[in-house]
Amino acid sequence: MTKLSVNINKFATLRNSRGGNNPDLLKTAMDAQRFGADGITVHPRPDERHIRYNDVREIKKIITTEFNIEGNCREQKFIDLVLETRPDQVTLVPDALGQLTSDHGWDTVQHKDYLIQIVSVFKNAGIRVSLFVDPVIEMVEAAAQTGTDRIELYTEGYARTYNQPGVGSKESGVKPYVEAAIRAKELGIGLNAGHDLDLQNLQFFSQNIPWLDEVSIGHALVCDAIYLGFENTIQLYKRQLK
Repeated sequence: MTKLSVNINKFATLRNSRGGNNPDLLKTAMDAQRFGADGITVHPRPDERHIRYNDVREIKKIITTEFNIEGNCREQKFIDLVLETRPDQVTLVPDALGQLTSDHGWDTVQHKDYLIQIVSVFKNAGIRVSLFVDPVIEMVEAAAQTGTDRIELYTEGYARTYNQPGVGSKESGVKPYVEAAIRAKELGIGLNAGHDLDLQNLQFFSQNIPWLDEVSIGHALVCDAIYLGFENTIQLYKRQLK
């Protein structure tokens, strides 16, 4: 079954808005794990506006489930943090400095030589590597040439199309993702997905790509948890993946 990794960035945003330690991020990570999450995802950024670099160090010490760190590998501070903490997986995202949220995948053709070098840095440290990419066959093929273990399909386009009215919107929206997923499978690389997946669109996506390894979900899951409860929400998301 596809694994659910819970992104806890938004809990850190809430904590930072008032100072102090409420909510307690370490307790959040432990509770997510206890409530059934298959993994914990964090995405530290240079300004530490949500996850702080020391949060990453402390979380790594206490969780026993899979740990995934996302971030911009063009920042030396990020590289150093990943090599220090040795997560199970690092997801490389081409964010710009100060970017609000991730909004595009790597151009793996243009940046292939660089990605070959940086992927090898993390793989030599025993860390599984995933590249954030758009659902474009050419980008999937070039990603495979970098030596990455997995790709993570950027799913905002699918989520946006899913909510559009009209017969066939869901089918047309998921089509490029299915095609990219099939090509990844043919090339022997693993497959993750994330961004704007929620309780409404997740099941349809996973049914169309049943070999999906992992989804990483944060914003929508945290919003649902406000109304439905954290434990219940994690279980509801996991049901969508069955």
